[in-house]
Amino acid sequence: QVQLVESGGGLVQPGGSLRLSCAASGSWFSISAMGWYRQAPGKQRELVATITGGGSTAYADSVKARFTISRVNANNTMDLQMSSLKPEDTAVYYCNVVGIPMRTLLPKPYWGQGTQVTVSS
Repeated sequence: QVQLVESGGGLVQPGGSLRLSCAASGSWFSISAMGWYRQAPGKQRELVATITGGGSTAYADSVKARFTISRVNANNTMDLQMSSLKPEDTAVYYCNVVGIPMRTLLPKPYWGQGTQVTVSS
């Protein structure tokens, strides 16, 4: 069985930094796109950043130049380095993977359980 495990959330002051990690455990045939989404209270879930297997990245305008997404294909892991954090970055952050598990050989998106990031003084 495959699953995504996130870590690294917490409380940070404005201007501070946090690093989120996501590990895609289990047996995978392949993983293509990986990404981070976030959902603030009362708002819809939104894309934060994505990264392809080849390392191409894309960011929401609101986080460009402040967040950096990276991945290690050999380990099926992904990180989100967040810097210059603002109160409006407060949200639950979700890891997302589009992959093919060995058990099913069918591609589908998978979600982590979410990790809370709170930016407040």
